[in-house]
Amino acid sequence: MNYYYVSSILLTELIMIAMTIHVIKYSGFTKNQKKWYIFTFASVIVCSLAEFAVHCGAYDKVFAIPLTILTVLQFSIAPLLGLFFVSALGIKTNKYAFIGSFAFNLILETVSAIFGWIFYFDIEGYHRGPAFLIYEIEFGVSLAYLLISMIIVGKRFKNRDIFTIVMVMIIIVAGIIPMAIFKINITYTAIAIAASLCYIYYNDLVQQNIQAELITNQQKIYAMQEHMISGLANMIENRDLETGGHIFRTSFYVRTLAENARRDGVYADKIDDEFINLMQSLSPLHDIGKILISDNILQKPGKLTKEEFEQMKKHASKGGAVVHEILYGVTDDDYLSFASDIATYHHEWWDGSGYPSGLKGEEIPLSARIMAIADVYDALISKRCYKDAMPKDKAFEIIKEESGTHFDPKLVEVFLNHKEDFLKVD
Repeated sequence: MNYYYVSSILLTELIMIAMTIHVIKYSGFTKNQKKWYIFTFASVIVCSLAEFAVHCGAYDKVFAIPLTILTVLQFSIAPLLGLFFVSALGIKTNKYAFIGSFAFNLILETVSAIFGWIFYFDIEGYHRGPAFLIYEIEFGVSLAYLLISMIIVGKRFKNRDIFTIVMVMIIIVAGIIPMAIFKINITYTAIAIAASLCYIYYNDLVQQNIQAELITNQQKIYAMQEHMISGLANMIENRDLETGGHIFRTSFYVRTLAENARRDGVYADKIDDEFINLMQSLSPLHDIGKILISDNILQKPGKLTKEEFEQMKKHASKGGAVVHEILYGVTDDDYLSFASDIATYHHEWWDGSGYPSGLKGEEIPLSARIMAIADVYDALISKRCYKDAMPKDKAFEIIKEESGTHFDPKLVEVFLNHKEDFLKVD
């Protein structure tokens, strides 16, 4: 007995059993696709075992009839392997066409076996008949159809792994040539490996397609979030008559301050592209709590009384609650937490004398410390009904004076070192 041949058949069986188990457990395919994958792998198992029974070297003429029946079954199934796998790849198929093809092959092989046209057994064992080329052509056409179908599937997914398709072709040819020319029976081992590659190829296409859909859906969610935030910000500005343009300007300031801080090595371990983008996109929500403040206070044409100011201060603590109420369930926890921090803590002071929680130093979220500088700076240089706009140079001086008391001194240094960037917005 040829132990290399035995090892080849054993390897084929193990590969197909492993792939069958994976298909059964895998949740990425439909039940119909799973059925065709199992048909494919099971057919390779049956055909390779049939071939082993014929060529294992333990032939006895008394087994000629059962081996003939087994070979007829093998030769009837083998040309359908490519068609089985085409169905598994998701291309539309007709089960009646398979039944018809199998019936035709079975009749052809049965008749051929009787007359010894394609194969026959005698006292010495198995022999190829004079019309064996018919089986080879039918088998080759089926596998060629498989390769063409892989290209079609790749085109449908807008992604084609030519390298994998070429490798499948090489492996199949490497299995067929030894059988056709040298009568070395490793065809089914090659088919098993090729089938596994096809499966991996298609699974990769499916995963890429799913990933593309996830990215598209995520972009839609981001667009929806941006639209929601923009709408809420506009609603705040429309109610707070004194802050026209405040949201646009502060969005520019927070991004500029964060970018310069990272460039200067200040909190560079915390400020990345995602942080900067979140700062810009979520800063318009910093005053979201004002939607719960009375119009009598929010639109009062003059300086607030002490009692009114206490009511106004509540917009910070209420802001975090509003953010949670609006965004909960439509975004992830990190996004929600980032937005809540800005809305809740942008009035905290570095020395702990701010509100609503009296946080101190780096207890205050970095996003809120950046927001605080942008918010105050814009308030100073903007005209209010109870004050005129302050010259920008003086506003810079006030920010400098309140470094270490109101503001994070590291961020103030960055702010002052890049004055020209903040002067770009009128």
